[in-house]
Amino acid sequence: MQVLDPILRSLAVLAPAGYFIGLHIRYASPLMQFSNYNQDWLDHYTEKAYALRDPTIAWGFSTEGAARWSEMGIPDPFGLFEEARAFGLTYGLTVSCGPVRSRTISSFARSDRSFDDQEVSKIAGLVRRLHDITEPPDTLTVAQIEALRLIAAGDRHAAAAAKLNISESALKARLTSARQKLLARTTAEAIQRAKDYRLI
Repeated sequence: MQVLDPILRSLAVLAPAGYFIGLHIRYASPLMQFSNYNQDWLDHYTEKAYALRDPTIAWGFSTEGAARWSEMGIPDPFGLFEEARAFGLTYGLTVSCGPVRSRTISSFARSDRSFDDQEVSKIAGLVRRLHDITEPPDTLTVAQIEALRLIAAGDRHAAAAAKLNISESALKARLTSARQKLLARTTAEAIQRAKDYRLI
């Protein structure tokens, strides 16, 4: 995750009213997501079930690239953009990249002015980098899979190490390498990602 944090910090500076990033959306759900929109807007968005009728998501699945919200030319029958303005999301930008089967869709907002061309280009580049960095791995090593499976089954480190006939420090090294490969902060997160990616 250390490789993602500087990119997310840069995006937060470029989008002072907040952002939402859904990485590698598959089966209508992102494999990873990040948001720093204010909680009032997130609560309102959830309460209104806007994810099912958000014009930025519809645009993102139909188009790869970057577009300011004012230039999307896509219907907004539920008035999402107007309601967003009431929460300080006055000017927005959506960036979409990747194949439809693993699409990344992200939106960024400002309250003071529209994003200029240089900012659009920089944000689009950072989103593409996030998309590339978080591409799910095709495989884990046998050692990583064994370690994750035992911990997922409820074994503590000492018990899992004994079952594998390795030291506890060797088990921890396998778990650490699996976390790094899966870009997970915790072993529990690594296990969930490995399941989501059908690796264990």
